[in-house]
Amino acid sequence: MCGIAGITGSGQAAAVERMTEALRHRGPDQSGFYRSEEISLGQRRLSIVDLAGGHQPISNEDGTLQLVCNGEIYNSPELRRQLISRGHVFKTGSDVEVILHLYEDHGRDCVRDLRGMFSFALWDSTARSLMLARDHLGQKPLFYWQRDGRLVFASEAKAVLASGHMTPEIDLDGLWHYVSLRYLPDHYSLFQGIRKLPAATSLVWKDGQESLERYWCPDFVDKHTGDESAMVEELDSLLRETVELHLLSDVPVGSFLSGGIDSSLVTAMMAEITEQPFPTFSIGVKEQGFNELPFARQVSSRFGLQAREKVVEADMIHLIPSMVHSMDEPADPFGAGVFLVAREAAAELKVVLGGDGGDENFAGYDRYFGNRLVDTYCMIPAGLRRSVLGRLFSLVPDGFGYKSLAQKLAWLNDMSRFEGGERYARSLSFLRFTHEAKQRLFTDRARQQIEDYDSSAKVLAFYDASCAEEAVDRMLYTDLMTRMPDHLLTIADRMTMAHSLEARSPLIDYKVVEYAASLPVEMKLEGRNLKYILRQVAARYLPAELITREKQGFGFPIARWMRSDLRRFLRNLLAESRFVELGLFEADYVGQLVDEHLEGRVDHNFRLWILLNLEIWYRLYFEKQTVESLNQMIDEMC
Repeated sequence: MCGIAGITGSGQAAAVERMTEALRHRGPDQSGFYRSEEISLGQRRLSIVDLAGGHQPISNEDGTLQLVCNGEIYNSPELRRQLISRGHVFKTGSDVEVILHLYEDHGRDCVRDLRGMFSFALWDSTARSLMLARDHLGQKPLFYWQRDGRLVFASEAKAVLASGHMTPEIDLDGLWHYVSLRYLPDHYSLFQGIRKLPAATSLVWKDGQESLERYWCPDFVDKHTGDESAMVEELDSLLRETVELHLLSDVPVGSFLSGGIDSSLVTAMMAEITEQPFPTFSIGVKEQGFNELPFARQVSSRFGLQAREKVVEADMIHLIPSMVHSMDEPADPFGAGVFLVAREAAAELKVVLGGDGGDENFAGYDRYFGNRLVDTYCMIPAGLRRSVLGRLFSLVPDGFGYKSLAQKLAWLNDMSRFEGGERYARSLSFLRFTHEAKQRLFTDRARQQIEDYDSSAKVLAFYDASCAEEAVDRMLYTDLMTRMPDHLLTIADRMTMAHSLEARSPLIDYKVVEYAASLPVEMKLEGRNLKYILRQVAARYLPAELITREKQGFGFPIARWMRSDLRRFLRNLLAESRFVELGLFEADYVGQLVDEHLEGRVDHNFRLWILLNLEIWYRLYFEKQTVESLNQMIDEMC
């Protein structure tokens, strides 16, 4: 695991050193560089495989290829054996060296054989070309900027900025999409000109020109025809094999254990495969109305593992500057839990396995069933829904809690106005800024500068694709192509690497994704039973109480905090909004959101969280304030 950086052209050594230093947190163990008249490459290393010999950059046998890679190739032992049998000679024991030799055989198609998480840059001095690539689901990041025939790339946007080749400017199109979707879609970052290489995509740079190519996409159309028992057995076997591959390491490995089905199943399989006790890391928050630590404790006790538990009094507001600095974009409340548990794990280990991906692969979110519920509600005549039920629902007071009754009823009624992909796209922005709300948030001048105007199109491009047919599969496919790489895995990567910790996610190995996609919908969503087949597999390893209980998740009572402890800070910060001062946001509308929330009329916590984080982000990256100075500002405003 590490961070990578590079610039094409001559005389860029000093700039690449600055970029690489900006990535020190991703690889505190070592740095490495390659320099020529045509390119400079840099790398920061977190030593996990081949501790003594796996330094980067790595070259092939004759030195014509140079590689820097961020990630792990879990099937590298098998690939290494195949390559050696074909005459390839290896210089190190590093897992990523297989990429060089696969490139020698297959060129750009080398990525198709890799089973792992990775982003890499491979310089071919013979062809005078540079290849960049990201893994199938986008677990590892890669950003780039180009101008006048020069390409600058790095694992994080802050490192691209550290090159000195550009001055940061806000990407208004990226901002427009972010406030609706809660993630930056496609190639967008929040910095004008800095693009994100999409997941499952390779880029070849030659003669000052780029060529992008997507190399993988899951197929939800070709369905499994076996019986249920056979599918459960196959999934069990595939998951065990995948977990075992993810244990590739020359340092100790632990697990994140939330007490939910996904992380509990991964931990249980690890325990049976290793037959050795290992640390599990679980956290609880005192302010929560629920606590999953007892369930995590059950799993650790059942397998004789080394439970590390911590109840944290999360000072959420003081976490935001550190989280935003790590993300290079607004932070998400979900990320606070990852940030805190990663901090605990990093004090003891370099590698953990987690349960990311179970919900997106096997239909674990309420919205998958909720879409069917809306279909049932739509059987009521539209006029009655709008004129009578809608008004009745609006009278239900908002409890300012997670998934309150008022929010659920408002969501149900609003979603009934749409169908298909339009409904799903609308559902993603419902609690944030819908298209109509953005008309009020952004000033006329700002809207006139936006070129890519349709945020729903970012969802519909996948929902309406031919890769899936049934509604549930369309939602799952859309989530895997959008929210997974651009939101959930972005958070997982940045919040763990902020503490120099490598997090691995067996449930989103692309072989697992392909198998889950092939399953009939009823094996994932059976009636109202979410993650049906995964629960069948988990029942072989875990206590029945854990399998049958309702999904809880990890969260904070932000809506209530904003009306109590954070009340003064929220009002003071947004009264001095930089986005209002820049002429991007309407002051009256921002003030209305604050007033309605603080007065208990409407729960705007999701919208206000976005605005609050944007203010912190702007002060960090445009006013050059530090995490420390921002925390001092928070103290003064609270």
